[in-house]
Amino acid sequence: MTAPVRVAMWSGPRNLSTAMMRAWENREDCVVVDEPLYAAYLARTGVEHPGRDAVIASQPVDVAQVVRDLHAPLPEGVRIHYAKHMTHHLAEGDDLSWTSDFRNVLLIRDPAEVVASYVRSREACEPGDIGVHPQLRLLNAWTETPPVIDAGDFLRNPEGYLRWLCDWLGVDFSDRMLSWPAGPRDSDGVWAPYWYDAVWRSTGFEPWRPRTVSLSAHDAAVAGACQAAYDELHALRLRL
Repeated sequence: MTAPVRVAMWSGPRNLSTAMMRAWENREDCVVVDEPLYAAYLARTGVEHPGRDAVIASQPVDVAQVVRDLHAPLPEGVRIHYAKHMTHHLAEGDDLSWTSDFRNVLLIRDPAEVVASYVRSREACEPGDIGVHPQLRLLNAWTETPPVIDAGDFLRNPEGYLRWLCDWLGVDFSDRMLSWPAGPRDSDGVWAPYWYDAVWRSTGFEPWRPRTVSLSAHDAAVAGACQAAYDELHALRLRL
């Protein structure tokens, strides 16, 4: 029996993470899970997010239970389990050893672009909201350097990067990963109406285009506080 492939894609918010989840879910041999640590994060921090109570009610708030669920047997005919994770859902003192059970990938994006997108959906933004420093913490916790994929690079060549990932994971590439039907999915978290409008309209990865970012002084400072960590990750990025 072929061993299951359990992928953990670690991203910050306002990146390609949901579109990437769409690409994998559109395969016939893959199931996905959307931000399984979100409820635990909200319950632990008390932070206010849109739909907070519904999110907490929809998922386990115990991280150990989340990890057990991520190891659950896969449905018949499914070989790939794909988890979309937000790195800011990890607590600073968390034991990260459990993450080594998965095929980990880091998905990064320029902090200024992340902040500019984030504040369009939620007014407040601080460095801890966008997940760059936890990505670096994960990197330092692992004994092997994972693939680091920058969103700007990916959008210039989605098929190339997806083919590379499939080869690295030991699974066949599928053309189904390049396009998908518009609209919501049953797998989307209950928070999707607040955050997924662009993805719901999409039918594939949008072409790369240069972006002009205009930030307030506060938001520029947030991006600046994350820049050094991003630069360290960016230096390790996969280049095709």
